[in-house]
Amino acid sequence: MCGLAGVVDLSASTSTEDLEQQARRMGAQLVHRGPDDEGTWIDASVGVAFAFRRLSIVDLSIEGHQPMVSASGRYVIVYNGEIYNFRELRAELEGLGVSFRGHSDTEVLLASIERWGLDAALRRCNGMFAVALWDRETRQLSLARDRLGEKPLYYASAPGRFAFASEVKALRALPNVARGIDHDVLASYLRFGWIGGTQSIFRDTKRLAPGTILTIDVGPDGAVSEPRPFWSAIEAARRGIENRFAGTRADAADELESLLRDAVARRMVADVPLGAFLSGGVDSGTVVAMMQLAGRERARTFSIGFEEQAYDEAGRASAVARYLGAEHTELYVTPQDALDLVPQLPALFDEPFADPSAIPTFLLASLTRRDVTVSLSGDGGDELFAGYERYERARRIRRFARATPRPIRHAAAWTLTRPSAAAWNRVRTGLGHRVYRLASTFDTDAPDELYRELFSYWQRPGDVVLGASAREPALPMPSDFEFTEQMMFCDLARYLPDDILVKVDRATMGASLEGRVPLLDHRVVEFAWTLPLEHKVAGATGKAVLRDVLARHVPRALFDRPKMGFGVPIDAWLRGPLRAWADDMLAVDAVRAHGLVDPAWVARMWSEHRAETRNWQYPLWAVLVLQSWADTYD
Repeated sequence: MCGLAGVVDLSASTSTEDLEQQARRMGAQLVHRGPDDEGTWIDASVGVAFAFRRLSIVDLSIEGHQPMVSASGRYVIVYNGEIYNFRELRAELEGLGVSFRGHSDTEVLLASIERWGLDAALRRCNGMFAVALWDRETRQLSLARDRLGEKPLYYASAPGRFAFASEVKALRALPNVARGIDHDVLASYLRFGWIGGTQSIFRDTKRLAPGTILTIDVGPDGAVSEPRPFWSAIEAARRGIENRFAGTRADAADELESLLRDAVARRMVADVPLGAFLSGGVDSGTVVAMMQLAGRERARTFSIGFEEQAYDEAGRASAVARYLGAEHTELYVTPQDALDLVPQLPALFDEPFADPSAIPTFLLASLTRRDVTVSLSGDGGDELFAGYERYERARRIRRFARATPRPIRHAAAWTLTRPSAAAWNRVRTGLGHRVYRLASTFDTDAPDELYRELFSYWQRPGDVVLGASAREPALPMPSDFEFTEQMMFCDLARYLPDDILVKVDRATMGASLEGRVPLLDHRVVEFAWTLPLEHKVAGATGKAVLRDVLARHVPRALFDRPKMGFGVPIDAWLRGPLRAWADDMLAVDAVRAHGLVDPAWVARMWSEHRAETRNWQYPLWAVLVLQSWADTYD
């Protein structure tokens, strides 16, 4: 796990010294991703410079140093990630007469590219990666990103220059790069709390899509190709749906456990101490159970707890760890911990990122890094095995919408919202916001509109963001998929890479910890899409087959409980210990000063939230994060 960056002077007129200085400036922004080693590679004759920061995981020797030049001298690479099947690839290449200097997966990846070409080599790789490859023969720079988007890779074009990096902050180390804010992207951010697709908050900066390769012809024209896929999530999903698993759910559990055992074992290969995040839920519990089967020593597990009982899963995690015999460590988070971390969020994420679970995730990563350098997590289970409660909620809403004429639905919505939210709250605390949110979904049964309604922080972000157009990017919801699988695919293609994996990467790398995600082994992903929904959803409960696997190793009573998620009590904190900070950040003058969102909207919602007539915790948190980010990046 590392950080990479590079710059190309398309006119090749910059001196070696200047290119070296630019590369080092970019690399210096990524020290947290790679505190163990640094390197640069410069070829001023073609205007190319690479920078690298290394977190040593496999082959701690100098033989793993990057940038790395291939044995023939044709290719130069900087690469962030891990190739989990590098030993098999190495053995295959040695059988073909290839020899190796060291034992790193980077050298194996380079040799694979020399032997089979970049596209074919990446298709052979089981791993997470962001790659920048310079081909001296064709004078082409290629950028590539892993199948599911575990590792980030951004790029920017400016007059006469092209640059790329693991994080936007490295691009901003160059003059006139990553500066102008895209207000349409900002509206999308307020909608979901994260920035989706290939866009970034800056107009000139993009993010490479998962599973794709981008090629730049280095020269005066600087032609940039359209990204080409070496793996496609939609094609993998369609293949699975067209070739459904024919066995019973027990048969599916057998096959899934076999895949997971191998996926976890591969992700336990490291020359440094290793552990796992454990929440007490199904996903992380399954990963730790597989670790116990694969390892010779007790697994080391780590969890975060909250004083607020509604958000606290530490007791569950501890019980699962005790049953499995893991060596467990936990830390309780206080509002002060959150307040202390908030000023660090802009530098940690580079772009506005409003998922509140970023706070405990970073604190958990920091706790874990005290004892280990690599940590496995259970991310991906909800998207692959229909674990989110919103899938069942969406099914119920859609059944109602399809069975009920539109005038009756409008009447039902009008009836529910005729009492004020405050009146509903007098019946039960917090009921008003939930009732109003439910009523807003009655007007549609279209999958994409329903997804937006259920997922949105802000319902009409185009009205709030100053200078934004009314257009919103289309959601990846294949019309030929069954409704629940449409929702699942949208989460796999958007929510997972744009929220969950961004959070995991930045939080772990911010603590100089390598995070690995066994459930996102592409073989597990492809198998999951072959499973019919009845193997995933039992009644109203998702992840049925994954629960079956875990139940073979842990009693169901320890994990078969309502899903809590990795939430944060933002609602209570904003009305309590974070209120003074929020008052300052959401003041009309403070909001107007940045000129990004309408101060009147924010003032009204903040007033209603403080008065407890509505619960606007998530839209307000998105604005607070945006304001804090703008304070840093203006």
